[in-house]
Formats: sequence, C-alpha cells, structure tokens
Amino acid sequence: MKTALMVIELIISLVLIFSIMLQSGRDAGFSGAVSGMSDNLSGNKAKGLDDFYKKVTSVMAVLFIIISLALTALH
Repeated sequence: MKTALMVIELIISLVLIFSIMLQSGRDAGFSGAVSGMSDNLSGNKAKGLDDFYKKVTSVMAVLFIIISLALTALH
C-alpha cells in the first residue's frame, strides 16, 4: 500500500511540476517576447490553455497534500 502511494505521489509531483512550468506568467515573460504577434492572431487559445493548466495544478496540489498526509499516517 505504501509503495503504491509513493509511486502515485511521484507521478502527481511530476504532473504538478510540468503544469506549473507550462503556465504563462502574468506578463508572459520570455514566451511572449519570442512569440510576438502570434498570440494576438491565435485569439483566446492561450488563455484557455492557461485556465486548463491552473485547474490541473489545483487538482494535483490537493491530491499531493492528501497523499502526503496519508503517507505520513502510514509511517
């Protein structure tokens, strides 16, 4: 049981890291400078993806905390 939870925790932590890294910042930073006007031409696609990544991040963070508490209780 403990090993399975640790593997799930590892997978969740990797998804959490990638979902945070894929989000654009408030000013879009380097990605905004590189893409230039293409963001304006693509419409709201980037905003929709950011919303999706924010939801994934929130769900993964909650799961990470719950599994961490469960692993602590099993220890």
